[in-house]
Amino acid sequence: MQKVVADGLDTLLEFLPPRVRKSLCQQPDFSDLLEVILDMGRPPEARFPSREVILVPEEIKQEDIDYVVSRVSQFSGDNRAGIERTLHRISAIRNRNGQIIGLTCRAGRAVFGTIEIIQDLIETEKSVLLLGRPGVGKTTMLREIARVLADDFKKRVIIVDTSNEIAGDGDIPHPAIGHARRMQVASPFEQHAVMIEAVENHMPEVIIIDEIGTELEARAARTIAERGVQLVGTAHGNTLENLIMNPTLSDLIGGIQTVTLGDEEARRRHTRKSILERKAPPTFGIVVELIDREKVVVHSDVSEAVDAILHGQGSHARVRMVDDEGKIIQEEINAPVEKKSPQKRDRASLRLQLFGVNASQLGRIAREQGTEVEVVMDVQQADLFLTTKNYYRHKPQKIRDAEVAGVPIYVMKANSVAQMRQFLSSTAHGERQEMVEIALQEAERGIAQMNNGQQAVDLNPHPAYIRRLQHFLADRHGVNSHSSGKEPNRRVRISRR
Repeated sequence: MQKVVADGLDTLLEFLPPRVRKSLCQQPDFSDLLEVILDMGRPPEARFPSREVILVPEEIKQEDIDYVVSRVSQFSGDNRAGIERTLHRISAIRNRNGQIIGLTCRAGRAVFGTIEIIQDLIETEKSVLLLGRPGVGKTTMLREIARVLADDFKKRVIIVDTSNEIAGDGDIPHPAIGHARRMQVASPFEQHAVMIEAVENHMPEVIIIDEIGTELEARAARTIAERGVQLVGTAHGNTLENLIMNPTLSDLIGGIQTVTLGDEEARRRHTRKSILERKAPPTFGIVVELIDREKVVVHSDVSEAVDAILHGQGSHARVRMVDDEGKIIQEEINAPVEKKSPQKRDRASLRLQLFGVNASQLGRIAREQGTEVEVVMDVQQADLFLTTKNYYRHKPQKIRDAEVAGVPIYVMKANSVAQMRQFLSSTAHGERQEMVEIALQEAERGIAQMNNGQQAVDLNPHPAYIRRLQHFLADRHGVNSHSSGKEPNRRVRISRR
């Protein structure tokens, strides 16, 4: 499904010191080059998808750095420069005096066929947000989206190209963007202003934005969407849950607020009094998580997905993959599970999903203590996820699924009788809800003290799963938090950012 149409590696070679260039040309997988690292006092290094190699044993000197810098365009405010009419990027590392002492020379490629896996989503005219780790191909995909919308669908497309990564360096954009138009940004701090300028001056039907990373840019994106312009962009974060946890960018998916319910309403919902809810309609109607170039996770209804995550349910996300024959296959994940009605369930029971914990031994201890527990296989039906420190440290898929579903996780030191007794004593159902209420109210009071000028507040000791909720609440309000101390006296400290 993919075809490299332009890489211009020969042009990149011309900008490298001669001895580095010579060694690089001799590499058997030269065409797969990702980047070349030139750091003063260290040998030059080339990075490929499956390996890293020292090109020559001699260390890089200041004259090597100057050789490259003198040949590329001027470095912008984000310490990036380019090579005109290519997609290559040169990024600088400076010392405290502003002198360049290191360079990352990244090979840029234009690729066709990268958006077939999500092209139907782009055609809906809804705003689409791409998420994924660095290097997974977000910018490459944006570039082709711009070309397809401009050339195949005859849309008026404007690219806000902050670092010239989408359309390349120089005044003439790279042909890989087709008939899309490109607006350059003088400084990364001005991206939000150029976004608004694009709408006001050039009547676009689609705006392409790479790396939305500040509150001002998030606000500008909302303004653009409210004017009826389709947005296609990328943001910092790998998953939809990352955006929910990010107070700066959560406005892209509607924003998150803490709501305090009345006693009657909390009982009716069978939840605690302090809950998290979405504030407004999302700026982006569709979120796509890029796992790799041939696998994505699609949230086709962001409003529904965010609400489901905040309420501890699964969202209607779908995985799309390209099989060996080049066909796109889909399967649903995290589908909402209809939970048992509270009226049909023993209110004193605690539903647990276990990982690395002896179920029969836990059940025996629970019966001895008179605590009703129910072991469930589906994380969506669990009140609590119980595991041990050793498993939690390595974060296997089941633990990541519990985090995505918003299920509190209790981490025991070991799979031992003593730890099980301590867990059951601290999470008896009758006391558990009250403990959560008290802990969250305490965290809210501490956050209020932060807003009134206090530098730090130490909260009372609580079990791990309650501390996790306090961390989440602190992050939502834009204050720092970390745990300190040893169990059972481990506690959360919140402080100003």
